[in-house]
Amino acid sequence: MATVDDVPVITQLIAELAAYEKQADQVRTTEADISRDGFGPHPEFRVLIAEWQGVPAGFAIFFGYYSTWRGTGLYLEDLFVRPEFRRLGIATALLARVSRTAEREKRAFVRWAVLDWNQSAIALYRGLGADFMVEWQTVLLAGEPLKKLAEHSPSGLRDTALSRRSELLE
Repeated sequence: MATVDDVPVITQLIAELAAYEKQADQVRTTEADISRDGFGPHPEFRVLIAEWQGVPAGFAIFFGYYSTWRGTGLYLEDLFVRPEFRRLGIATALLARVSRTAEREKRAFVRWAVLDWNQSAIALYRGLGADFMVEWQTVLLAGEPLKKLAEHSPSGLRDTALSRRSELLE
């Protein structure tokens, strides 16, 4: 597993992944964010860094995930191998390490997303036996829409719902 000393490399790999996905302008996390969120008292994620002959070649970022249908799992947020290190088995090795972590922790699955244009990654995942959930759409609520919805939500909704349930049970 990566350590706080690896934060500059992690941040660089995140930037390279974003550029590869043509989303470089979307990265908002800083080294300070990665340090705090990944290596503070309550880490939000874990990181594996793959090296090839002592050079950082790629990484995997993952965290705990819960499915009401399947139970506990891991969510693989990022899997990236630098172009010059592709086709050396590094992506498979990273996925294997994440899978071993899931098995060791008695988690039922590893879940992730892939861009529809990334045919080489799709081929790799199919070859490993991964299921594609094509009927599901990934949804993201962020920025102004997130703030607007948060302001709109009545703060007592949960209490009201619980109170109504209690009344029905009496």
